[in-house]
Amino acid sequence: MTVSLVARWLMVWMLATVLTFPPGAAALAQRSIPIVRDAEIEALVAEYTRPILKAAGLSKAGVEIVLVNDPSFNAFVAGRRMFIYTGALMTSETPNEIIGVIAHEAGHLAGHHQERLRDQLARAQTMAVVAGLLGMGAVVAGAASGSRGAAQAGTGLAMAGGEAARRGLLAYQRTEETTADRSALDYLARTGQSARGMLKTFERFSSQLMLSGTRVDPYQISHPMPRDRIANLETLARKSPYFDRKDPPALQQRHDMIRAKIAAYTGGQGSAARLFRADPRGSAALYGDAITTYLYGSPRNALEKIDALIRASPSNPYFQEIRGEILMKANRPEQAAEAFAAAIRLDPHKSGLLQVSYGQALLAAGKPDQVNRAVAEIRKGIDRDRENPSAYRYLAQAYGQLGQIGDAELATAEGHYYSGNYQEARIFATRAQMRLPAGSPGWVRAQDIINHRQPGNRN
Repeated sequence: MTVSLVARWLMVWMLATVLTFPPGAAALAQRSIPIVRDAEIEALVAEYTRPILKAAGLSKAGVEIVLVNDPSFNAFVAGRRMFIYTGALMTSETPNEIIGVIAHEAGHLAGHHQERLRDQLARAQTMAVVAGLLGMGAVVAGAASGSRGAAQAGTGLAMAGGEAARRGLLAYQRTEETTADRSALDYLARTGQSARGMLKTFERFSSQLMLSGTRVDPYQISHPMPRDRIANLETLARKSPYFDRKDPPALQQRHDMIRAKIAAYTGGQGSAARLFRADPRGSAALYGDAITTYLYGSPRNALEKIDALIRASPSNPYFQEIRGEILMKANRPEQAAEAFAAAIRLDPHKSGLLQVSYGQALLAAGKPDQVNRAVAEIRKGIDRDRENPSAYRYLAQAYGQLGQIGDAELATAEGHYYSGNYQEARIFATRAQMRLPAGSPGWVRAQDIINHRQPGNRN
């Protein structure tokens, strides 16, 4: 069994982001986030991000970009990871718009806002606890004295203290958002880019809020109102000598390509066509049509459409990648392997995802020498991209076909480990140790997995 590009889009694994609260409160808070992997989108977003991180002094901070499979226009940071929603990428009509979002999130990272938020949470918690104790003391004293009014006042004091702490925390968050906006302007200016995209994003938010008819109390939210953000930024943004600078046409085309891809994979049949209805014969529209045909039509027609794009742009590695996926769907794995090999040759970013796809096609071909090559190619992909659970699954299949059961068990353990399924990872790591030579690198790695414990878990 092989994995296709559409399977990577439909397959999501759960990535836990943990915020540890101070002692005395909840130990941690987790939320699961659907992640999508795509070589083309990751490469382009990395190009958007790299100069911004350098301007922010974060180029050596190990910041990782994670794509969230969600139609909302959103982005956030957690730890050293910047999460960008596919909805934000698809909605942004220009590279400059999404670069503005990235610059804002970089402002949060450079300003250490997460660490400071933890301190504010601790202060807010302390305020709420103290107010609660004072209020309860007044309630008890009122009850003891028979004063009903004093008891009610104590209850009100406790509630008011908690509300004051909450409002104080929201006010702090709004201040940090404003600071990140200002930092973003600075990073854009240092990299010679316009802040027009940032303003357009806030204008979009403002329009959506007005159309929704929702009345919002500006003191009850964690972000400034969109109109306030525009008012605070517009004068400074227009002073930049780069305000009227537009994105290079080649970059705009690549941006449109990923928008078409996201629309085709996540928006259903006809979504990409609607997105580019103003230019139905443009490259982005044709790309979206080829992917839509691959997903919902016949492989033969999809192959004709992607081959036409390849003839027009023979150096595009991602057209070859789609060609490989179409051939896999058509049960032509050897030809698919040739397409993936071409994608790897053309890819300047050396994506591990493409390397794994090549190995999967070789594995599907099924010949003994190709299975050995599949192991080598998948391992190259893992070397470039270690946290790719599906790569280990196909590596395990390849080792299983070769009869190397210990290595297959270890690869399965790795896949579970990077999926966050630590219990299953330990089970398979234990099984791997039973078959691998004691003290060998594989045996040692299995022991590391067995010994791993989640943060906050002593079991």
